[in-house]
Amino acid sequence: MIRDLVGAKVGTATFADTHAGVLISGIVSGLGLGAHAVHIHEAGKCEPPFATAGSHYNPGAKHHGFKSPTGPHAGDLPNIQLPAAGTLHFEFLMPDVTLKGPHGMLGPAGASIVIHTARDDYLTDPAGNSGSRQACGVIVAR
Repeated sequence: MIRDLVGAKVGTATFADTHAGVLISGIVSGLGLGAHAVHIHEAGKCEPPFATAGSHYNPGAKHHGFKSPTGPHAGDLPNIQLPAAGTLHFEFLMPDVTLKGPHGMLGPAGASIVIHTARDDYLTDPAGNSGSRQACGVIVAR
């Protein structure tokens, strides 16, 4: 469940281990037209304004961004682009990541998915100038 700053449900996401990494499938709406950064964060807490989600999931201690020569964080995901209709289905693959295990995202601190107010520039450390945290969902094992 992904919720905004006032606690309203704005989407859902499911996470599944695959042979190539963690597959994320979801749907979001009500976040505003245009591009929004999406990141996986290192803590399974989503208390507004979502600073409790911590920093990006980054077990490899890399720099932020797909354009960084020393990046990206494992939790860096592509931007989403919400259409005029306001609802978007998305799928991402986090390569070489697992949900559980020695370097799994669901360690003792858990993890969360965070959606930001602006697009990620894929370079600026630590979060790509992606604006404030707009929505958050704790990732839980089922």
